Amino acid sequence: MGGEVPKQFLLVKGKPLLMYTIEAFYSYNPHIKVILVLPSSQQDYWADLCKVHHFSLAHTVVDGGETRFHSVKNGLAYVTTSGLVGVHDGVRPFVSQQVIASCYALAAQKKAVIPVVNVIETVRHLLPDGTSETVDREEYKLVQTPQVFEADLLKRAYEQPFVSSFTDDASVVEALGFPVYLTEGNRENIKITTPFDLRMAEAIIK
Repeated sequence: MGGEVPKQFLLVKGKPLLMYTIEAFYSYNPHIKVILVLPSSQQDYWADLCKVHHFSLAHTVVDGGETRFHSVKNGLAYVTTSGLVGVHDGVRPFVSQQVIASCYALAAQKKAVIPVVNVIETVRHLLPDGTSETVDREEYKLVQTPQVFEADLLKRAYEQPFVSSFTDDASVVEALGFPVYLTEGNRENIKITTPFDLRMAEAIIK
C-alpha cells in the first residue's frame, strides 16, 4: 500500500478494514472462534484500535511467521478441536455470507474447499523465448478465501516442510495428495492491496 499503517488497519468509513472482516464471520456464526494472526510488532497497535473503536468481538491473537505458510501454521496450533477450520485474508472484508456458508457446508462433505470466481480478462501465457500466447480463460479460476478444511487434514498438511510453491492453503493440502474442491466466490470479495483497492472498498461500503 506504500504507507506507514499496515493495510489491514487502514480506515474505511471510520473503521479499520480488519474489523469489517471479523464482523463478516461473526455475522455468519456468532459462536465462531476467531484466531487472528498478526506480527508481534503490530499487536499493541491492534489492541489500541480495538479500544478506540470499542471493538469487543472475541478473538485470539497469535504471532505471525516469516511467510503466510508459517503464520497459518502458528494459528493452527491454537485449533484444539476437530471439525472445520477456515483460513481467510484479513484484508478481504467483503466476503458474502453466502460464500462463507457454502465453503463450510461443502467442506463438511468434501474436507477441502476454496471459493473461486471466473477469469473475465484475456489471459496470456509467457513463453521462455520472451513471446506469449493466449490461453483459454475458461480453464482458469481466480482463487479467494476463506479456504475451508477439515481441521485434522489441514494440520497434517502443515506438518510438511515449507516450499515456495505454497502460495495458499489449497496448495499445501494438494501437496499432501488430497483433492481440493471449488465453490463459487463473490466478485466483491477483493483483497485490499493497492490504493485503488482501497477506493473500491470505500465505494462498496457506501
